[in-house]
Amino acid sequence: MTVITGSIPTYSLSGWDLSELLPEPSEAVFAARLADLDAAVAAFESRRESLHPQMDPQELFAILRQYEDLTNRIHVISGYASLWFYSDTSSQEALTFRNRVRQASTAASNRSLFFSLWWRSLSDDEAWRLLPRESEHGDYRHYLQDLRRFKPFTLDEKSEQIINTKDENGIGAVLTLYSMLTNRLEFTLQVDGESRRLTRDELMSYAFSPQPDLRAAAYQELYRVYAEEANILGQIYVNRVRDWYDEQVEVRSYHSPIAVRNLDNDIPDRAVEVLLEVARENAPLFQRYFRLKAGWLGLDRLRRYDVYAPLATSDRKIEYPDAVRSVLETFEDFHPDFATHADKVFAERHLDSEIRRGKRGGAFCFTVLPRYTPWVLVNFAGRVRDVATLAHELGHAIHSMLAGGHSSLTQHASLPLAETASVFGEMLMTDRLLREEKDPLARRELLAAAVDDVYATVLRQAYFVLFEIEAHAAIRAGRSTEELSDLYMEKLREQFGDSVEVAPEFRYEWLSIPHIYQTPFYCYAYSFGQLLVLALYRRFQEEGEAFKPGYLRLLSYGGSARPEHILAEVGIDVTDRSFWQGGFDLVRERIDELEGMKL
Repeated sequence: MTVITGSIPTYSLSGWDLSELLPEPSEAVFAARLADLDAAVAAFESRRESLHPQMDPQELFAILRQYEDLTNRIHVISGYASLWFYSDTSSQEALTFRNRVRQASTAASNRSLFFSLWWRSLSDDEAWRLLPRESEHGDYRHYLQDLRRFKPFTLDEKSEQIINTKDENGIGAVLTLYSMLTNRLEFTLQVDGESRRLTRDELMSYAFSPQPDLRAAAYQELYRVYAEEANILGQIYVNRVRDWYDEQVEVRSYHSPIAVRNLDNDIPDRAVEVLLEVARENAPLFQRYFRLKAGWLGLDRLRRYDVYAPLATSDRKIEYPDAVRSVLETFEDFHPDFATHADKVFAERHLDSEIRRGKRGGAFCFTVLPRYTPWVLVNFAGRVRDVATLAHELGHAIHSMLAGGHSSLTQHASLPLAETASVFGEMLMTDRLLREEKDPLARRELLAAAVDDVYATVLRQAYFVLFEIEAHAAIRAGRSTEELSDLYMEKLREQFGDSVEVAPEFRYEWLSIPHIYQTPFYCYAYSFGQLLVLALYRRFQEEGEAFKPGYLRLLSYGGSARPEHILAEVGIDVTDRSFWQGGFDLVRERIDELEGMKL
């Protein structure tokens, strides 16, 4: 095993430290922050009269810097409120604090809204004259240019303020209820003759069990509980979709619900259409893999319970300190900057790793501002997949820190490029394990797990979006929750064909997918990111050290350039079917290798 330069401290499961953002959520501290925010907003409001097409470009730049400072203040207190709430969604104190912060942030955003609206109202010639020079203030120039992409869909100031307030007190509150409801759910599972009460993350660790009955029981219990809440969760989704359509299509005049996400991602509609078409066409590729996997498991046909079944016979657990060391050593092998940045997340206690009741499920990386190391949340249960998740989320943090030299207005990569470091980090770990593993059975296990992950990240996510497209139309046509469940089952049958037996309870799976509630049409970004990384990783394998400077430069852009410009540097055209098919061809090569293994 490669030894990282210097020593790696031993890190234990723990919560995170938010004191950099706010010393404590006391009333005195909160009141002082709100007073500072109010003063900053008032000072910014006083610049309204200075805005006119003939103003000095330097004056505009000074106002933009003032706007940046104001948004930074909002990000800090909002970041604290969100991270506190996610660490304990059952806490009334955290919820109350978050609600107060959101109200204050919405008010501040409404009062400063005039700036972006004024900028979008200018003619192209007027805006061009005022843009900062690329050589001097490239981040701010890009930010202002990017704002103008939304010009055709921007309303008058009063309407925008009303929508902000409506979102905060309306659909935003409904989505908070969805999060609270689903995060409080508890599940019961019989394990080794003992009845255990589990969180969702604890329950789903058994979906990867080598015991077929335990896998089935975990899924059956998951969707039994969600089915009991189907009427409420379905109604929340219906109102989410109606609100999305009424605001985005009826009021703002986007031509379709998904076009909103595409513009926000700065990805052409056609690129997304091609991506989804090619994913759909490659469903038989994964069906072939599932037939192979059924044979390895000794089954006539795979059940949906078995899609992520391990091929190994042991239910191996990995201790958290060992997982951390493995990730950091893998990153060090690739590039010292990767390991250095990842270690900062641990060293500064910016990682919440332990499983607790009330804590948000899943995993994420949260960047507040460039000057702060990102905060990372995982629910580490000791599975091999949890190590991959840790590498994935730390990849996000690395990406963020590499782009930390940019303004907070341009640090964040667009959504489809946001997976570029995270998925790459997972692939680095898999590749390292394959290099070191000599046992054919263990190699098959690793390769199969990699294909499982590509399925979960590419095809599964694409089909979530294909469901969303039809579900949004179905809801406008007045379809019920049960009819939406029927529609979801149709998508599962298309996705799996006759290669996988899908039990009836999976009709309720869509109710358990937070992204389709919180961020409609988000999930194609995972497919985009995975296929992009497959192409980049192939280049890394071919070019070795020569690949790394360009790759780090790509990550360091963050969101300071348009995705098409960033990708053009690596020769990628996202509207080209062959690009997307190339990613699936790499998956086919892995499946071919699995099929040809001599055991």
